[in-house]
Amino acid sequence: MSSTRGRCPVIGLLGGIAAGKTTVARMLAELGAWPVNADEIGHAVLAQPGVRGQLVALWGHGVMAPDGSVDRAKVARKAFSEPKELAALEAITHPAILAELHRQIAAARAAGAPAIVVDAPLLVETELDAVCDALVFVDCPREVRRRRAAERGWDADELARRERLQTPLDVKRARARFVIDGNGPLETTTRQVQELWQEIRER
Repeated sequence: MSSTRGRCPVIGLLGGIAAGKTTVARMLAELGAWPVNADEIGHAVLAQPGVRGQLVALWGHGVMAPDGSVDRAKVARKAFSEPKELAALEAITHPAILAELHRQIAAARAAGAPAIVVDAPLLVETELDAVCDALVFVDCPREVRRRRAAERGWDADELARRERLQTPLDVKRARARFVIDGNGPLETTTRQVQELWQEIRER
C-alpha cells in the first residue's frame, strides 16, 4: 500500500458472503470513514425506470412486484441460477452502479473525508479494487457464514450457488493487505478495526 498521508485513502472490504463486511464498514464509519455501500446503490439503480424496463425485457413481468417495483428476491433467483443470467443482470446494472460509486468517492474527497470505506460484494469482479489504497479481508469460517446466511433466508445450496459466481476467497485474501476477524467477539473485531484505522491514517 502506498502512503496515504495527507490525502483521503479508499479502504475496500473483501470477504465471503455473511463474513461481517458490513459490520466492519459500520465500525470504520463510526471512526470517521465515509461509507460507500454498493448494495444500497444497487437497490436504487433497480428503481430506475430504464433499468426496470430492461429487466422486464430480459426476464418478463414475473420479476416485478405488485406495486410495479422490481422484486429483488425474484431478480436474485433469476440472476444466480447460472452464470449467463448473472452476466446479463450485471450488463444492465453495473454501469450505473459503478458510475454512482465513483461519484460518491469523488464527493467524499471533495467534502474532505478523512477516509472512504467501500463495501461492495463484487469489489474484485468489477475491478473497483484498483481504486482502493487498502484492501481488507474480513475472515470468517464457512460454518458461521452459513448460519448467518440462513438468518437471511438462504439455505446452504443458495449460499454455495452465489459464492461459486464470485472470486474465490483465497484469491481475495491474497490481494488483501489487512485481515480482520469477522468471527471473534465484537470487542476483538472493534479493536482490530481501530488498529487498522490508526495504521491507515498514519501512512
